Amino acid sequence: MALASMLKLPVIDATPTSFANFGQVIEASPDGEGFGPRDAQLDLSRGIPRFYILHLENRPLKFTRITHHANVTQCLGSIGGHNWYLGVAKASIVNPNEDIGKKIVQSKSGHLYVPPHPDDVRVFRISGPKFVKLHIGTWHAGPLFKGDTMDFYNLELTNTNVVDHTTHDFEKEDGVIFSFDD
Repeated sequence: MALASMLKLPVIDATPTSFANFGQVIEASPDGEGFGPRDAQLDLSRGIPRFYILHLENRPLKFTRITHHANVTQCLGSIGGHNWYLGVAKASIVNPNEDIGKKIVQSKSGHLYVPPHPDDVRVFRISGPKFVKLHIGTWHAGPLFKGDTMDFYNLELTNTNVVDHTTHDFEKEDGVIFSFDD
């Protein structure tokens, strides 16, 4: 394969409206407010939830690989409300009997999906005291950030990264490396 080309993406501020195709942006609500549509609409029904602090180092503002989870919603948020970034593409899981006229791939865990297209990738800036909830199957690259290290709250299942971790390599499959700056 020829050398990969660099595709520079614009950065979009993550708001409940701008991020709606990929998940939810969850912001602070008043104490005592009842459960509603502004709260994370979670699906943790296929396993034991795992809520932990994820420590990451050296995650520069570029990526070649993107991942999805077919069995769980995932929540991510920086500790301290620092700016961070997430590359995303819409979920593309398909039913076995669905004929969509596109290349369908079977994951190692058994579900079927259409690989994400480079034109469908977006990069969002998540800033301040908020977190994102990813819809089941949303492709994501990151968290990415400018500093050397950052800690994140992460909610998924105990075995998400073992049995429910499907990755697409844009550099290998599409000859593309994504970059952005902010």
